[in-house]
Amino acid sequence: MTEQQIQSKIIKRLESQGFFVIKLIKTSKNGIPDLLALKDGKAKFIEVKKPAVGIVSEIQKYRIKELEKYGFETSILSSEQGIS
Repeated sequence: MTEQQIQSKIIKRLESQGFFVIKLIKTSKNGIPDLLALKDGKAKFIEVKKPAVGIVSEIQKYRIKELEKYGFETSILSSEQGIS
């Protein structure tokens, strides 16, 4: 399964849970996670990786830590499991 297929499944699952989901393609900051899920005034940032081969880069790790410092929930997913 490709990363794009995994993203599509994650988006569908989140939308079925009432989230408004935005796929972040090009931003002014390198390393920002792939998806932004919004619900009830809260935001979740989700980095999607291919199982077993997806590697989180150093800039992605930095951005995830930076987002967490601002109080945002972040996660790294390689499948649609673990979404709540």
